Amino acid sequence: MPNGPTFPVLPPSEQDELAHRLRHAVGGFVDAPRDAVEEADLLLDELSTRLTDLLADRRRTLKDAWRDNESGTVRTEDLRLAMRGYRNVLERLLSV
Repeated sequence: MPNGPTFPVLPPSEQDELAHRLRHAVGGFVDAPRDAVEEADLLLDELSTRLTDLLADRRRTLKDAWRDNESGTVRTEDLRLAMRGYRNVLERLLSV
């Protein structure tokens, strides 16, 4: 539900894969420090791009929920749900 009380930042399978890759990079530091740091840098780049895309999608979904429809009106309930969705996203980001 796009306006629900919470939203997953990443699906659990993606979180698991990224955590595994991070553990691999950290674990490889002793034997190959430069390779490990390069792997961590790549991982951060991929994750930041993915999060940016997810946030843009979430914003589009929220905005579509409250923009005027063809009749030029928006229900107060739609605005309330949109506000709840925005608050949830912003609070999650501010807690990072």
